[in-house]
Amino acid sequence: MAKKTVATLQTGSKKLTKVIKMVKSPKSGAYVFEEKVLGADDVDSFLKK
Repeated sequence: MAKKTVATLQTGSKKLTKVIKMVKSPKSGAYVFEEKVLGADDVDSFLKK
């Protein structure tokens, strides 16, 4: 199933990218990671937030 999902993402009309961003948690002070699958156009706006 995983191979089929990956193949579906690659053959779509949009190129998708997995973005991982490190953010400091206001509650505990520890660093946490935010992961999202975005279109190539939205990557810069996600990283600037």
